[in-house]
This record gives sequence, C-alpha cells and structure tokens, in this order.
Amino acid sequence: MISPVDRRTWLVSEAPFNPFKLHHTETIFTVGNGFMGVRGTFEEGYSGDMPTTLVHGIFNHAEGDLVPDIVNLPNPLPVQVRVDGEAFHMTTGKVLGFRRTLDLKRAALTREVLWRTSQGVVVKLTFERFASLTDQHLLLQRVRVRALLGSPRIEIRSSVDAQVTNLGVQHLADVHRQVDAAEILVTARTTHSNYGIAICAAHSLSAESSLEADGESLRYTFNLPHENEVSLTKISAIYTTRQGAQPAELAQKAARAALTKGYEALFAAHCAAWEQYWHTSDVQIEGDELAQRAIRFSTYHVLIAAPRHDERVSIGAKTLSGLGYKGHVFWDTELFMLPLLIVTQPKLARNLLLYRYHNLEGARNKARAYGYEGAMFPWESADTGEETTPQWSHPQPDGTRIRIWTGDHEQHISSDIAYAVLQYWRWTGDDEFFVKYGAEIVLDTAVFWGCRAEYNAAQDRYELSMQIGPDEYHENVNNSAFTNSMVRWHLQQALAARDWLLTHHREAGEALLARLNITEARCAKWADIAAKMYIPRDAETGVLEQFDGFFGLERFDLTHWQPRTVNLDWILGHERAQRTMVIKQADVVMLMALLGDQFGALELQQANWDFYYPLVDHGSSLSPSTHAWVAARLGLLEEAYDLFLYASHIDLDDLKGNVRDGIHAAACGGVWQAVAFGFVGMSLDERGELQIKPKLPAHWRSVTLRAYHRGQLKTVRLTAES
Repeated sequence: MISPVDRRTWLVSEAPFNPFKLHHTETIFTVGNGFMGVRGTFEEGYSGDMPTTLVHGIFNHAEGDLVPDIVNLPNPLPVQVRVDGEAFHMTTGKVLGFRRTLDLKRAALTREVLWRTSQGVVVKLTFERFASLTDQHLLLQRVRVRALLGSPRIEIRSSVDAQVTNLGVQHLADVHRQVDAAEILVTARTTHSNYGIAICAAHSLSAESSLEADGESLRYTFNLPHENEVSLTKISAIYTTRQGAQPAELAQKAARAALTKGYEALFAAHCAAWEQYWHTSDVQIEGDELAQRAIRFSTYHVLIAAPRHDERVSIGAKTLSGLGYKGHVFWDTELFMLPLLIVTQPKLARNLLLYRYHNLEGARNKARAYGYEGAMFPWESADTGEETTPQWSHPQPDGTRIRIWTGDHEQHISSDIAYAVLQYWRWTGDDEFFVKYGAEIVLDTAVFWGCRAEYNAAQDRYELSMQIGPDEYHENVNNSAFTNSMVRWHLQQALAARDWLLTHHREAGEALLARLNITEARCAKWADIAAKMYIPRDAETGVLEQFDGFFGLERFDLTHWQPRTVNLDWILGHERAQRTMVIKQADVVMLMALLGDQFGALELQQANWDFYYPLVDHGSSLSPSTHAWVAARLGLLEEAYDLFLYASHIDLDDLKGNVRDGIHAAACGGVWQAVAFGFVGMSLDERGELQIKPKLPAHWRSVTLRAYHRGQLKTVRLTAES
C-alpha cells in the first residue's frame, strides 16, 4: 500500500472527468521510456482529442510543409468496451466515479471508472498502461472489467488506428493492416523520408470468450457473472527501420515474446528499472509537499524523454508528449535538460551530446552556407542535423507572412552546445569522450566564431552584429551582451582545451588540430578576440546593456499587465515590442546563471538583477526557473521560491495555456537546476571540485539529492540547521 505522503508527492491525479481539459491532461499524463512517448488520450476516444504516439528520430517533410515534422505514428491505444451492447463512454450512461492517476515513481498511468449503463448495470473499468523501461519497444495496456450490479454480456474491441495525422498533415503512406488470431499488425512508411514503421499488438484475455477478427480489429465477447472480473492484456511493440530493415518481423517477435512473459512480470521489471533511475535523480524535500511533487513531475518528464539506447537522437522542446515545434531540438536540451542528466544520469547526457557530434556535418554545412568556416549549429534540428527553422511563418489572417530570423541569427546555440560539452567533461571527468568527441565540438564551433567576429579598427575591439540573444522580442541586434560574453568565454575555453589535448593526448590532439586546420595563427586570433571582445556596459553602474541601444528603448511598466497568459509581444505587436524595454525571458540574467563567477562582486550581480528583473515578461517557459536559480544565489529567497513554484507548475496547472502542444521540457529541466544550483547551491569551483553554498527556503526542513562527480555518486543532504 502506498503511504499518504507518497500519495501526495508521487501521484498526479485527475478527478472528476473534465472533457474541457482533454488536451492539458493528455500532455501531462504522457508515458514514455526514452524511445517512445504516448500521450494520455483515452482508449475509447473523444471528440477533439489528439492521440499521439511519437518515436525519437522519425521525421518527415510533407508536401507543402515548410520544414520536417516529427511523425505521429499509428495509435496503439484503442480499446472499446460494450456492456450489454451499450458502448462505454464517459459522456453517456452515468459516471458514478472517476479517477486517473499518473504514478511518477513507477511511470504508469491508471484510470478507474464506476459506470452505470442506461439499463442500470454497474461495472468498474480499470485501464492501465506503461511504456516499458526494460524493453523500449513495448507499450503495455491492461483493461479490467468487474461486474458490480448485474451479470452483463461484455464485448471488448481492440484496434490500432492508422488514420492519424499531424493536425491534418499526412505523413504516412502504404498503410497495411493485418489482423490474425489475437494479433494486429500495422505497417506504413513516411512519405518523403521513407522510414518504415511497424506496430504489432498482441492480446490475451483472462477468461473464455469468443474471438472474432474483422480485418480492422479484434473482438472478444463473453458473459461476466456478478462480482467477477476479466482482464484484457494488450502489448504493442513498435519498431522502425532505424532499428532494423524488417520492422514488422521485429515487432511481431517482440510482442509475442512479451505476451509469453506476461503483464505482471514485465511491470515488475519496469518498476525495478525505474527504482534505479529514481535512486540517483530524485530530489527529496521535507517540509513542502507541493514543491516535492512538482520537482518529481518535472524530473519524470525529462527522464521519460531521454534516449537510452540511441546516440543519434535528442530531446525536442516538447519531448515526445506533443507536436509543438514539430519535435525539433533547440538549445533547450543542452542548457536546461542536460544539466539534470549530467549530474544524475551521465550516460544519458553522453547520448545527447553524441547526437550533436554525429550531426557536426550539418553544422558545418550551415557555416559554409553563410560563408564561414567551422561548425555553426542550427537553431532547430531534427534527424539530419541540418537547419530546420522555417524562414517564414505560415500566412497570417491577412495573408502576410512574418520573417523568422532565429535560424539565421540566433547563433549563440553553438556556444551553448560547447558549454554543455565542457560541463559534462568537468562533472564526469570523461576524458575519453572529450578526446574522441567533445573537443571536436568545442574547437570547430570556435573556428566558426573566429571567422564570425568582426574587428572594429576604430575602437580596436571585436563585435558581433545581427544577433538574437535569448530575448527573442529583439531581433537582429548588435553586440548582444549574452552572445558576446559567451563567445569570449567559448574561445578562452577552446584555447585551454587545445593546450590540454597537446599536454595529455598529444598524438590525438595534433591529429584533430590538423584536421580542423587550427593553426598557431588561428589560435592567436582567438586569443585576440577574447581579449578585445566588446561587452556593452554602463560604465558608472556596471550594469550590462543587453545590446547596443537597449538603454534607449521605451520603458514599459509591466506591473499593470497582470493577470494575463499571452505574451506581451502578441499584445503590442511584433514591431512595437522590438522598440520597448520589455524582455521575453532571462537574457543578462541567463548569463548570470551560466557565468555568474565572471560578474565579479555580489553587489554588481545584484545591480544587474535589480535593473533587468522588472523588465522581464516571462514570455518563455524557460525564464522563471533561471530567475529562481539566480535569485536564490543572490539570497532573494522569497522571489526565488515564487519563481520556482511558477516554473514547476507551468505544465501541472497549464499556466501558459498552451500545454496542449506538449510538455515545456526546458522548464522541467530548469526546475531541477533551480533547486540543485540555486537553493542547494551546488557548483564546481575552478579546480573542478564540488562545492555547496545553500540558500534554502525558510520552511524547507531538508533537501537530499545525489550527484555523480568524476564517476563517484555523492549524496548531498542539507537541513534547516546545517
């Protein structure tokens, strides 16, 4: 039995059924295992629902679409129950009780419904599902029906719905369905990328019944005596040609083998595997059950999205929980999700960084296309590593389109990825990874910046024009303080990495430097750029100017613009927002989080916070957690806690009103950072040693977390007293 405390801190529940929150709950009740993600749609289906089954790496460029899209696979969930001929549906008959629960600890979703038919028969229906952590290809379902009043005749129909699209966009062709014995096999291929897809659903029923197959579905029919229960087990195996040339054969073999093992055995193995992940990734907070459940929810959604067995895929901005941003990968992965994994699941972090390594050629192609050397990573990436940001928006109601500049000018992502590589190396001490893979990412992106930086002879300094920093309300600015500072740091680190390679791995280092054409002259230029990089700043106060001319923009008082859920640029309009001193998200404050030790005295950090915090719109879900981290570091604990709660409930409470599109994955990762790097104050010093500078909220009695540091798992426990 689960304890009352665990019930409040490990379970996310919905009761009663609310048909107006379908899309929100579909997202937050997603189950996954690092290979697949299955939204929490209901087995019987509802008008307007968005059944979505996603697998890492399966993208397709549909005709007429601007960029490739992650593909919605055939839906394996459908199970329809009929009681004395009356179809179970929560909008007909009478729902006497409803509860749906996501068990974060076991990564399993359960729904219990007491339902009375129009003829007065009462049944209890229990629907369970989980995506196996021990076999990533398996989605398991169990449907139990118990007769509480009456002895009805039950019909259970199971199918795999191949008539799915991406919100109307068709990505699948050559769809074939085969229904044989107790098995449904659906195969298809993507229209342009030509990925083959197969889903095999194998079934077993716990009672004698008649079984019919009609080419579309399987139908079990049986009598259910009063106070008896019957269960249907449905195990769907999902394979694509990314795993083998014959996905149908692989899916059939896996589904049949799993059915032989049985639901209970597979669930026990799944729970044991999750126990190991939670052993290192769980953060335990005493004295705040609200915060406790919220951080577990956030951690869960990062863990179910992180690929475990594939180093050529990464986590999209909406994980595998929705179709938002077309499944594309952004800087969200490296700067928001990756730190949790670096510290608690370094093997998973390594996989995500190898995705960037294997896609270096796409980054080099982009650099060449813009006339530069080296590697310039795309702002949005999919399966090929090429830039997948659309250049134009879809037509507006008046027929006009808005130019999208992020793919051209939000270039700080190259330094963000280098930052993540170096953080992984510093925390893990994984020299093999750095020598074989990481150094090439850090150095070739430095080659790009060495070409990209512009020398201003009149001022004897280097500048960067036409940039977009984290604050995307202001496009094509000159000398973004964030970007210029990150580039300066990046080049300094690249020089240090070069020296380390030549000292400790000379042969490999010389070979890499020769291959990337990193000469003494090039290194001398990097050093010159780093020494002379212009960072706009108010000379009197020391406050950074977010970009050239920012201090001259129109001031805008945000205090009167609450409550609202829409971003201010939507209210003001695209052009007006660029002329105002309103910031979409943490920009200079983001820089403080990443490179806070370079800001100098605490008073200087406080001055930057005091100036920028009143200007931020939190128009991005990435923003509150970063502000919480920095506020905690500055000792602003009330502000930090409020921002932490905001970040941790963006998805749980749909604070942005757009959770229908998928989980805000960066916010989830940022919640962990706010606790670990903010309240706990965990960091590495200049020598790479672990240090703790806690600033706990006053009502937290204790915090316990675990961290891998140079291969050793360490437990950090803080109490209010010590």
